[in-house]
Amino acid sequence: DPQGNASTGVGVHPRTVELGVYRVLLEEATLEDEARPTEMPGLSVLPATQDLVAIERELIDAEDGPFRLRKAVERARQEYDFVLIDCPPSLGLLTINALTAADLVLVPLQCEYYALEGLSQLVGTVERVKNGLNPSLEIHGVLLTMWDSRNNLANEVAAEVKAHFKVFETLIPRNVRLAE
Repeated sequence: DPQGNASTGVGVHPRTVELGVYRVLLEEATLEDEARPTEMPGLSVLPATQDLVAIERELIDAEDGPFRLRKAVERARQEYDFVLIDCPPSLGLLTINALTAADLVLVPLQCEYYALEGLSQLVGTVERVKNGLNPSLEIHGVLLTMWDSRNNLANEVAAEVKAHFKVFETLIPRNVRLAE
């Protein structure tokens, strides 16, 4: 995700990174070259920067454009037990690359009405990727976020999602301090 929130969240600030995943997608570097250690033992991050916004222009004309991240992950598979890919909220070529590289999709979903529309669009995109680029792709489940049990809408959204998807027991609560 060009916003780089996952990188920042584990202590790697985008200002300290030159290009990160951008270089990997251009095939100028390997995932191992650009991965950065974090303060958490055993956790590395392939940081994103705002430069990643421009990658879609680079990938759109490349014959292997949708497969660049998949190739990088496959080359690095022996180095990592798990690879988590933080995707942008849009369903563009970056997300297609991530879905093509993934085995499973874990969907974080805010407990809000419009999130259900986004989930519907994501399901359609996952099906198209599964049918054309990655036959093994599966939605593993939904992780409810911004949860507030006092909010009727949050409860309604949760019930609607549970009627159609596997929903993880863990809920990420709304945290006003985190937002501040």
